[in-house]
Amino acid sequence: MTMAVEALKLTKRFNSFTAVNGIDFSVKRGEIFGFIGPNGAGKSTTIRMLCGILAPTSGSATVEGFDIDTQSDKIKEIIGYMSQKFSLYNDLTVAENIEFFAGIHDVPSETLPKREKEILDMSGLKGREDTITSLLSGGWRQRLALGCSIIHRPKVLFLDEPTAGVDPLSRRDFWALIRNLAANGTTIFVTTHYMDEVENCNRLALVYAGDIIAYGSPSELKAAKKTESLEELFVNSIRSYQNK
Repeated sequence: MTMAVEALKLTKRFNSFTAVNGIDFSVKRGEIFGFIGPNGAGKSTTIRMLCGILAPTSGSATVEGFDIDTQSDKIKEIIGYMSQKFSLYNDLTVAENIEFFAGIHDVPSETLPKREKEILDMSGLKGREDTITSLLSGGWRQRLALGCSIIHRPKVLFLDEPTAGVDPLSRRDFWALIRNLAANGTTIFVTTHYMDEVENCNRLALVYAGDIIAYGSPSELKAAKKTESLEELFVNSIRSYQNK
């Protein structure tokens, strides 16, 4: 199996409102896949379905071969998740946050010291283990949150606008960590509003009003739309969809 995530006619309705409208896509193992669109496009709803948090109304999807509707417990064991809110406990130290999330993900106690060292080294937080998390800058908290989300070495990592509100230098450093994770085999599924970040994606889906309106690699999509800018591609694709 070369696909980490596959969706077929995936749909989610809330009463009369359709948040996700029968979308098809696949994510290859080890790639960075961008799920791009404005607020309300259905991005977070899709992620919640793939994570086994929301049941689909219809259609289907699998994550590493596990069905999101019938095997959500299995999926939760093999994925990591990080949102723009970072999901950290600000009154705990760096080390205490790492240990807390290790406990949530059932990391064996005998392997925890090694995993904690790896996280501290990766995030650049070595020497700050006893720092209260609330005292860290946004960029450092972002790195810590990423480390906590991969403490159990997930096969697929879902990132829901993880760099929102973070300064450009911290965003650049964060994406260096993401590219390294993907290079070592972790599949990355990411949403973002920053068009410069989209260039880091191997492939992407542009989502609007619950539909996928563009799908492919950044270079393929720019060539097909005859544009050099992903931002222009983004705007033109939405306008074309609205004018149907």
